Amino acid sequence: MPVFELCADLIFPHPSYAEEDGFLAYGGDLTSERIILAYKNGIFPWFNPGDPIMWWSPNPRCVLFPEKLKVSKSLLTVLKKKKFTIKCDSAFLEVIVHCAKTARKKQTGTWITNEIIDAYANLHKMGIAHSIEAYQNDKLVGGLYGLAIGKVFFGESMFYHVSDASKVAFCHLVKYLNVKGYQIIDNQMQTEHLMRFGSELIDRSAFLDIVKKACAEEINTSNWTGFNSFCSNIAW
Repeated sequence: MPVFELCADLIFPHPSYAEEDGFLAYGGDLTSERIILAYKNGIFPWFNPGDPIMWWSPNPRCVLFPEKLKVSKSLLTVLKKKKFTIKCDSAFLEVIVHCAKTARKKQTGTWITNEIIDAYANLHKMGIAHSIEAYQNDKLVGGLYGLAIGKVFFGESMFYHVSDASKVAFCHLVKYLNVKGYQIIDNQMQTEHLMRFGSELIDRSAFLDIVKKACAEEINTSNWTGFNSFCSNIAW
């Protein structure tokens, strides 16, 4: 498969041209318009510091249908104890910085560069990128962030400093998305952690069909105004 170099025009090659590992193109920029266009076409940026911007569309795709959320008995016990206070968009920059700095197994660095942080901070100001935070004694101890476009949530990264914090934040997010009629959560890459929650692998073509229809719906930033009250009242 050819590797495409992007130019200034807002256009991407079709994801079917991606290499076996999902690599599709490089170059371009991280403007909000280009990032939104990428996600609507099943493409996302992922690159190391010092490298050119690289764009990916893996096949198969790891996704979670909100209504298929699985919660283990041990995690359900944690949820019922309400050990964490879950909030939305109260510390977006802190969450993404923590995601960038948190050490991960088998990773020596981070793909969340300063360019990525700036780009997603702009998307947050537009009401498209959101953070879900877990607090304990008023201290941020875990969370995640991603993009909400139409009726799709594109998950990006998560972190925790206290055991189960990011898991609890994720469960609250999935429950909320299900109530709001979101059709799919894009996990991008498969991990054992996400598969335990009921995530599954689907063919890229099927993923693109779902995303095309779900992203065609109007982006409704008001969807997130009731998140905090929903989380405080949810029964597990």
